[in-house]
Amino acid sequence: MSLKLDKNQIERFSRQIILKNIGIMGQKKIIQSKVLIVGMGGLGCPVAEFLTRAGIGFLGIVDPDNIDVSNIHRQSLYDVCDLKKSKVIIAKKKLKKINPKIKISCYKIRLNKKNYNKIIKKYDYIVDGSDNFQTKFLINDFCKNKRKFLVTGAINKFDGHIFTFDFKNKKTPCIRSFFQEKNVSDDIMNCEYEGILGTVAGIIGTIQANEILKKILNIGKSLNGNILILDLLNLNFRKVKLNKLKNV
Repeated sequence: MSLKLDKNQIERFSRQIILKNIGIMGQKKIIQSKVLIVGMGGLGCPVAEFLTRAGIGFLGIVDPDNIDVSNIHRQSLYDVCDLKKSKVIIAKKKLKKINPKIKISCYKIRLNKKNYNKIIKKYDYIVDGSDNFQTKFLINDFCKNKRKFLVTGAINKFDGHIFTFDFKNKKTPCIRSFFQEKNVSDDIMNCEYEGILGTVAGIIGTIQANEILKKILNIGKSLNGNILILDLLNLNFRKVKLNKLKNV
């Protein structure tokens, strides 16, 4: 790689670089990676923060909403001074303070069938932190069609689900192998009605960020084609293999 790390970068990322699975070459891979995060809420905030701290060079963040006081208990990039302001704009300001060299593109929109292709195609790795199934299916279908790497998260009450899909492998199942579109309701991901413990969002989002970094570095055991289910109230964790359905 032609990229050369300067003295500040070597010092900043020294605790990662010293890891034998990363090193200078691995850090260069992280810095040159392009990641899109859809949803800057309870999941998107920790994903964005830890990817920024890790040194991701190019980050896209998508969210149409402004910050509400009810967001603050779980959406870690925001505080009371940010109320009624755009999530993506405030997130960018906070993230640039963590790593001034990161390049961030803000999309204060809701992804739909007219705009999603233009945005998602610019990125190599996609993180789904959305809170509705319409968006999840939209992202899933695009990533599958374009063979992108996708990490999807979902949270509810004390529980979290994480899916990893490496669609470069044609045998990889997709989210439609787990959720049937006609049988799901956004109520199961609606914090307003179901509730959510703030720490659950932080834990699931951090694992999503970890899965992205593992893929960039090509290290560790992949979650591809599996769902990781965490019951954080009772500390029950299990990994379930997804079977690819013939009609999806």
